[in-house]
Amino acid sequence: MAQAGADEIKLVSHSNVVYWWPSWVVGYLMAFITYVQGRAVTIEPGLVAYIHPSNNPGLLFIGTLLLLIIFTNAKLRGIYSVVTIISTAFLIVLIAWLGWWDDILAFIPYLSARAGMGFYLLFATASLVIWLAAFLVFDRLTYWRVRPGQIIEQNLVGGGEHSYDTNGLVFQRRDQDLFRHLVLGIGAGDLLLTSSGARKETIHIPNVLFVDSKLKAIQQLISVKPDHIPAAVAAA
Repeated sequence: MAQAGADEIKLVSHSNVVYWWPSWVVGYLMAFITYVQGRAVTIEPGLVAYIHPSNNPGLLFIGTLLLLIIFTNAKLRGIYSVVTIISTAFLIVLIAWLGWWDDILAFIPYLSARAGMGFYLLFATASLVIWLAAFLVFDRLTYWRVRPGQIIEQNLVGGGEHSYDTNGLVFQRRDQDLFRHLVLGIGAGDLLLTSSGARKETIHIPNVLFVDSKLKAIQQLISVKPDHIPAAVAAA
């Protein structure tokens, strides 16, 4: 986590890649399961791969990726998010409990969800590298610094800055998506900043981690005058 100085709070707006950590976690898990329970299959002379005899690991991996695509792109907030999660989980568990997955795949000849251990390792490692690059580098090229009486948009590439007066500026947290923000983002959320007056301006800062604690700290910081700064405020 990045730390701000005692007189400011640093806000980092992350991309949706930050929610994709289950792709490499599940990938490594499926690789481990395939290594433990899989069988050595000769692809060609001198080439052997470990493959799990069941379709379940492959289907779980594919299902994880499909759910990530849906929940990191579709805007499902409030009750809609809850209903979608419960319905999807119930359908997946029901089909698995009835043992229908193999029967469903059997409708198309030679259709299989099996994958080798090497595939899971390669995919998980590539996903982890992309996730770390986005989280630690690219997402932090642009960030916001909140100070008493002022908020600054800082761009590391090009060194540009854009400052706003916090007088009359309203900080709001948008309604959270239960699965994306609270489960995948572990308390992330979107901040909406709206200025008052004749020329209203709206600033959207999406995917801020630990958004509730940040919002409370911001409200406390901007409520004081610049010459009465709190003892210490930390942010990430």
